[in-house]
Amino acid sequence: MAKKSVFKACKNCKALIETDKEVCPVCGSTSFTEEWDGMIIIIASESEVAKITEAPKPWRYAIIIK
Repeated sequence: MAKKSVFKACKNCKALIETDKEVCPVCGSTSFTEEWDGMIIIIASESEVAKITEAPKPWRYAIIIK
């Protein structure tokens, strides 16, 4: 039996949000998928990882969305 994820991924910015939310708090999109893989958490928007991934603000993001 597959485990249900606590998060869904925004198709626009890859932000991971709780499945009961309807609007992405990062970009305002309403388009989501529950098919994503890998998670990265950005703490500082000035970090090299944030720059490489183009994360717009500190948050948790999916690495791959399907």
